[in-house]
Amino acid sequence: MLPAPRFTAFNPPRRILMGPGPSDVYPEVLAAQARPTVGHLDPLFVGMMDELKSLIQYAFQTKNEMTMAVSAPGSAGMETCFVNLVEPGEKVIVCRNGVFGERMRQNVERMGAIAVLVDNEWGTPVDPAAVEAALKANPDAKFLAFVHAETSTGALSDAKTLCALAKQHGCLSIVDAVTSLGGVELRVDEWGIDAIYSGSQKCLSCVPGLSPVSFSPAAVEKLKNRKTPVQSWFLDQSLVMAYWTSAGGKRSYHHTAPVNALYALHESLRMLAAEGLENAWQRHHDMHLVLRVGLEKLGLNFVVAEASRLPQLNAVYIPAGVDDAAVRTRLLKDYNLEIGAGLGALAGKAWRIGLMGFGARRENVALCLKALEEVLN
Repeated sequence: MLPAPRFTAFNPPRRILMGPGPSDVYPEVLAAQARPTVGHLDPLFVGMMDELKSLIQYAFQTKNEMTMAVSAPGSAGMETCFVNLVEPGEKVIVCRNGVFGERMRQNVERMGAIAVLVDNEWGTPVDPAAVEAALKANPDAKFLAFVHAETSTGALSDAKTLCALAKQHGCLSIVDAVTSLGGVELRVDEWGIDAIYSGSQKCLSCVPGLSPVSFSPAAVEKLKNRKTPVQSWFLDQSLVMAYWTSAGGKRSYHHTAPVNALYALHESLRMLAAEGLENAWQRHHDMHLVLRVGLEKLGLNFVVAEASRLPQLNAVYIPAGVDDAAVRTRLLKDYNLEIGAGLGALAGKAWRIGLMGFGARRENVALCLKALEEVLN
């Protein structure tokens, strides 16, 4: 028999998380997660799930019945939307202006479907004119997929316009809102979004590991009329929905839900509702303006133009001659402050500074600017 390993308890330091996610978690959310675990079919937990569903609907601004939290992070939310709706051989217009648009393409092609790419330069939003041209050139396309808030660059695309184009051409829209939910305006029903997914660890300031999703009635109809089975048993929403919908107060068992993580998501969304969505959107915008002034005083230039810039994800170019990793290491070691490195085409060229949820507050902005000033000097 192998000897039993002996370790001390893991006690992480208290970091200030100002990267692309996870964000600082509300103390109330951490406390909620520490509450006693109950069974995932316990009547009291089922009642909490009903509230949680209503809170997710509020955050998304939707009345969609098929709205829930996938028991896995945002990447699983992405796969949930694609695997439930897209069938082999179907054509999907995929907008790619960063890392996460590319991940959409990979999902489409792994399912045996056809991805028609609309590429835009990194740091720019999806171009509606290019999307319209692709839709006209591919009248047999079934879906339009795009990232609302591209986390790799900090670019915000016009979801309202893009979803209207999808409707005009008879396509269902699939939208990545991992970084946008709770941080910028997002109106699922008003904008006609058909399938959307997000993550718990960004502007919701919850613990990582859950993915809110929502499907419109049109998307549900597409799911019900599939010619082939959903390729993933775990992510098959026709099975999971029976767990998230009570029939006479009874739930169908599907999987053991992450009970304590769902407590945390309930608390974070309850706090969002108490603040008010529009107030939360405004707070993120206001803190971005304060950060922007300070970063520009330090001579740092933004990757994304102001008109299409995410307030909660600020990508700035690294000054010439500055060691990317050395700066981030010193910020972490000396200030307990985390900012993000660049991804993909921006690796080694940019930093990504997050202002998400609980992290979007003045003391965080002040610390970040002071720490950067001292390290860069």
